[in-house]
Amino acid sequence: MEMEIEGRCHCGAIAYEAIVDPKAAGLCHCTDCQTLSGSPFRASVPAKAEHFRILRGQPKIYVKTAESGAKRSQAFCADCGTPIYSAASDNPTQYNLRLGAVKQRAQIPPQTQAWCGSALPWAQHVEGLPPSPDD
Repeated sequence: MEMEIEGRCHCGAIAYEAIVDPKAAGLCHCTDCQTLSGSPFRASVPAKAEHFRILRGQPKIYVKTAESGAKRSQAFCADCGTPIYSAASDNPTQYNLRLGAVKQRAQIPPQTQAWCGSALPWAQHVEGLPPSPDD
């Protein structure tokens, strides 16, 4: 079942809307996603190109070339650094929207994991950590 979502960067310079299938959301544990997100993994949900529209601003693009030679555009806010999406560098048919920038992120739990061989072992077991006293 598809759902309409809204997204924006932390500072509000970039805003977008999209239609996504929440059942397609996933986590990636590859070392590129760890480095590019500054986190142990990255969560995203794909949107077809025809269902993704930037409403405000223009993301800065960094093109990452994989070992295979494939080029992926990594889009982020040039002002606050919020990751927005990744997509094929030439004629993207799909945008992998970063869940951290999606307003409805709590309603889109990841359903799959990729590159689990690169996963940080401690990142798989955080449910037992005590909450901060400030919570």
